[in-house]
Amino acid sequence: MKALAIAATGMNAQQTNLEVIANNIANINTTGYKRARAEFSDLLYQTERAAGVPNRANQAVVPEGVIIGLGVKTAAVRNLHLQGGLVSTGNSFDMALIGRGWFQIEAPDGTTLYTRAGAFNTNADGQIVTLDGYTVVPGMTVPVDATEVTVNKSGQVFATVAGQQQELGQITLANFVNEAGLEPMGENLFRETAASGAANVGTPNEEGFAYIQQNYLESSNVDPVKEITDLISAQRAYEMNSKIIQAADEMAAVVSKNLR
Repeated sequence: MKALAIAATGMNAQQTNLEVIANNIANINTTGYKRARAEFSDLLYQTERAAGVPNRANQAVVPEGVIIGLGVKTAAVRNLHLQGGLVSTGNSFDMALIGRGWFQIEAPDGTTLYTRAGAFNTNADGQIVTLDGYTVVPGMTVPVDATEVTVNKSGQVFATVAGQQQELGQITLANFVNEAGLEPMGENLFRETAASGAANVGTPNEEGFAYIQQNYLESSNVDPVKEITDLISAQRAYEMNSKIIQAADEMAAVVSKNLR
């Protein structure tokens, strides 16, 4: 009975949906996190009677056929790169992006990764780094005797040393044609892929690029109310598919009993 296999695909799909929702809720307080959404598509169809062909030789054309779907599959898990809210921290090395754009981070192997989490700090050498110690691109070193560090909306970084302000460098941002195509790496980092396209590097506050807000962090864009609503919907869909399996099993039992 096809209903058993069809309902099983529905249960598998809702299980994936539940896992995506669970990850969203788990990261509700993760800086710069972008909520994900599971996308589904129907499986192949089995044609038992084709539409648009004569029902018999040289006679009337069948207006509607008999085409039975074989279930559902997970087509993608899409990250929704929408702006998150801002949280004031008072830390001069914390930076939030308002608009489109990604901070560039140098990985230990020399490759460039991307993040929206601007929770930065300085290491023992004064370099501006992420919480995991990865260098922010381009590399900048804060003097040990600096009394204040300021970052303007255009990404220029200044340090006050002995009462004099000196420029340390210029933060640049990257944009992508298809942000959903970026590969999440964990630790709030993403990697460029063939689906995302090559990075387009520019200066903050230019047309098409975000501007920087110092002393703030971008919070997760997860909406708790929506996630709970989606959770209930996924749970109900899973239960309905299980009911179909139960009903199909009972029908098969009736047939088996009558054939004895």
